[in-house]
Amino acid sequence: MKIEINNLRFTYPTGLEALKGISLTIDSGEQVAIVGQNGAGKTTLVRHFNGLLKATSGSVSIGDWETTKQSTAKLASRVGYVFQNPDEQLFSRDVLTEVSFGPRNLGYEKSKIDELVKRALSLTELSDKTETNPYDLSPTWRKMVALASIIAMDTPIVIFDEPTTGQDAVNVGRIAHVIAELKKEGKTVITITHDIDFCAENFERVIALSKGQVLLDGAAREVLGQEEILAQTYVDPPQLTRLGKRLGLKETVTRQEEFLKAIQ
Repeated sequence: MKIEINNLRFTYPTGLEALKGISLTIDSGEQVAIVGQNGAGKTTLVRHFNGLLKATSGSVSIGDWETTKQSTAKLASRVGYVFQNPDEQLFSRDVLTEVSFGPRNLGYEKSKIDELVKRALSLTELSDKTETNPYDLSPTWRKMVALASIIAMDTPIVIFDEPTTGQDAVNVGRIAHVIAELKKEGKTVITITHDIDFCAENFERVIALSKGQVLLDGAAREVLGQEEILAQTYVDPPQLTRLGKRLGLKETVTRQEEFLKAIQ
């Protein structure tokens, strides 16, 4: 499902203009990472996709729906949003109830709810934790419960807000696996992240924001190789990209397999 953003501006009640005329198109099935320093406008931008924020001017459309004309509840059927802090979205007494809430609230039939919940629990490795209270789990596993609760809604668009923050290497691997599976299913996956190595490994397109405007937008390899421009928003290229440049590699490399091939 396509996302179309046309000259989007947003000003907070304090008078801070957080978005300054952003225009973008995100096609159905794209994997997009949005990067930039704190205050660049990343979260403000994506919160327009599910109606948590409404444009001061300009427009955002999710498919054929303009977001200002739809309720947040209705937009939830098209856009799933995984918050950075899972504690902001978990509220049920056990994992099964938590993961079932979204699809049940969307009015799916019981057979479909059961199927979606089973799939989400399996994908996030939570099948053996269904009776556990989410708050009896570690922060790492609470993150997976939050992911599962959104995956179970089967939305065509899924947004991850800083998915790797506070996660160990094993759980980062689990999250990467979830993203890969969503990609196979044709979902549009968008992440806000400061983890540039995770971004390079898992996303095809990168949008760099700075001071409420688009600084760079393109294929991950192209964007992440522009070290001097990225520096304007205090983003460093991936470690492998920087190492490749120091070694004098002709091509920009962002992933391990690219690096190994280039140095052979």
